[in-house]
Amino acid sequence: MIQILNANKYAKKYLLLLGVFLTCFAALSQESAIKTIVIDAGHGGKDPGCHGAHSNEKTVCLAMALKLGELIKLNYPDIKVIYTRKTDVFIELDERAKIANRNNADLFICIHANAASAQAKGTETYVLGLHRTESQQKIAERENAAIYLEDDGGEKYKGFDLSPDAIIARQLQLSVFLDQSISFATKLQAEFTSIGRYDRGVKQAGFLVLYKTTMPSVLIETGFLTNPTEENFLSSDESQTKQAESMVVALRMYKAELEGIVYNEKEPFKRLSKTVQNPEKGPVKPANKDSKEEVNKEEENPFSSATPKDQVEFRVQIETSDKPIPLNSSKFKGLPVQEYQQDKLYKYTVGSFPNDLNGAKDFRLEMQKMGYQHAFVVAFLNGERISLEKGIKLAEK
Repeated sequence: MIQILNANKYAKKYLLLLGVFLTCFAALSQESAIKTIVIDAGHGGKDPGCHGAHSNEKTVCLAMALKLGELIKLNYPDIKVIYTRKTDVFIELDERAKIANRNNADLFICIHANAASAQAKGTETYVLGLHRTESQQKIAERENAAIYLEDDGGEKYKGFDLSPDAIIARQLQLSVFLDQSISFATKLQAEFTSIGRYDRGVKQAGFLVLYKTTMPSVLIETGFLTNPTEENFLSSDESQTKQAESMVVALRMYKAELEGIVYNEKEPFKRLSKTVQNPEKGPVKPANKDSKEEVNKEEENPFSSATPKDQVEFRVQIETSDKPIPLNSSKFKGLPVQEYQQDKLYKYTVGSFPNDLNGAKDFRLEMQKMGYQHAFVVAFLNGERISLEKGIKLAEK
């Protein structure tokens, strides 16, 4: 009897210890894959970045960065958020990367705004890599040009190798991080599209700030300050909050993917409930979650046909069929597609580039990379297909 009692006593101790072990193991297995995020607001201080008619890059980027950080803290109190800058100060590119590396960040998010023609619009997210178009190279060169405002005039970067071979070697060195960067970037672009933004895609270029980081890193070009409609959007407190919220939704999906769990889109989402300080403009009141977008969605959607009357619209044609194809067909890979009929055929286009032939050409290359090898540029005037030659002549006028 005594032996049985002792056995039971040891069994209870064993079960107790086993329970403690399993509890600890479960806690470890559910540990967050992301503990620290570094948010980098582009430019700052003596470096204003690009500008529009009434705003500049350093200001709108800082506003979005602060909103993004606040939203992450609200939804993930256990994640440590670090800013490369919280005020209007100049931070060297090298130091921005060092801040992320010193703090062993799990994710580096760099926020910028773009500049091009007055018709250019939309968001694009970059990861480290080789540029594939001249426009991508120019963006990287513009953002990298901040080094010439540093105290040594960029002297410390003189021996820095951004040749194609060096970038490829760096990609191989950080191959796991690159895959994760692309995954996060893809989710960002999908979320921006869901709020009506023009999706310019996930791209690669030789950004110094991405080259020097040692974790998954992205650089987001949130829109074009040189486009009046885009400038108004990027300068709006409500729109800044919308974009920051899209970034957090993408983060949630990316975090779930890393942790190997199913993303729950119904999980409560906490929105900003207090003002976020914008050093250039004073307190900024975040948008109410029930408020309506003031920006015209048709103007913001690059795939819409809301082109002003008598203005040439260039699109990229990717498919032709003798029978109608559902617009949600897998053939279109989730792209917003427009259908038109000509010569008893059904034709399908993507993109909308008012008076912007070069933008359409660049987009055609992107479509070819997606598998639409025979994609080509077409022109429309007031909704009717016209010859490309005529379209080019009208656009030049």
